[in-house]
Amino acid sequence: MQDLIRAHAGLLFAGVATFILMGAGQALFGPVLPVYLRDFALTEAEAGLFVALLWVGCFLGVGIMYVLGARIGPRHALAAMAAGTAVMAASPGWWLTLLGGTLFGLGYGMATAVFNPRVMRAFGARGPSMLSLLNATFGVGAIAAPLAFVGLGSDPAWTFGAVAVALVAIFALAGPAGRVAAAPAGEVRAFRPHWGILAFGALAIGMEASLAGLGPSALIRAGVAETRASELLSAFFVVFLLARVGLIFIAHRVDPFLLYTAAIGSAAVFALGAVFLSPAVFFVAMGASAGVFFPGYYVTASGKMGEDIRVPPTIVAAGLAGAITAPLILAPVSAALGERGFFVLVACILCAISLAAILSLRRMRV
Repeated sequence: MQDLIRAHAGLLFAGVATFILMGAGQALFGPVLPVYLRDFALTEAEAGLFVALLWVGCFLGVGIMYVLGARIGPRHALAAMAAGTAVMAASPGWWLTLLGGTLFGLGYGMATAVFNPRVMRAFGARGPSMLSLLNATFGVGAIAAPLAFVGLGSDPAWTFGAVAVALVAIFALAGPAGRVAAAPAGEVRAFRPHWGILAFGALAIGMEASLAGLGPSALIRAGVAETRASELLSAFFVVFLLARVGLIFIAHRVDPFLLYTAAIGSAAVFALGAVFLSPAVFFVAMGASAGVFFPGYYVTASGKMGEDIRVPPTIVAAGLAGAITAPLILAPVSAALGERGFFVLVACILCAISLAAILSLRRMRV
């Protein structure tokens, strides 16, 4: 294992550093929403568009990877994310801020489809565990960013500006990662979309995106102070990170769809806790479940769909379809349902997904 790590040190450095900043950038979308609501005099639906366009950008980035995957490397993704965060730091107006969020999402989608399959392939039988490690580092940035946002006076310009500078620095050092093969050599299995697991992925990632992007606003609506909501989002990502670190030790031993089902089921229980007991406590608890959504989904889908170069972008694109639509639907509907309306909607959706996953366990095993 140590020999593999040494052989792929450039890939690991670039992947870990990029995922940390992906987590930081995404986690900032939630805390900055209340600021934008005030500064740009937005409605809840307009604010939800900011979160949704992040994922629209991701979808476009994945589309680029589907068509040009063999030609796209880490630096292309880093350049797009750096440009997006720089625009958001400048905050020249609401529509240009939306453009910045979309550009960041473009690079985010490209990075997801660049690094995940390369890491899975580079580490062979340990690929699922190393995938969990890579995605766990996302949580480091996601924990730090909301706290940094509060520490910088809840100023989007300073916080997004710091992320932009860090992305430029990684861009300068990311060259070795681009030399890792984008596709396996030799014969691979044919490209076979598996619509069942893609649907499960879309639903799960839609819930993850909604919790991270709309959660702080939902907590504020439920009576939590704005600063406290940012701190709770950091706590959400602390348990998110711990869950992904735990996966490093078990992901190669447990069927991935069983992990997915357990994550969705526990999230449903925690969402009910947020409705009937404490939104703050159980929102944080849902971070542990959300941390398992993507690894469980990605490894299951990879096993079901083969190793064609189009498979990783397709897997990511399905998740992004949910991430785009879920905030657009949940933001206006939950605002009309009262103080805990967001958590009511999330609980209902997660319970339905849990039932479907339990019924599909046998068919989804890989």
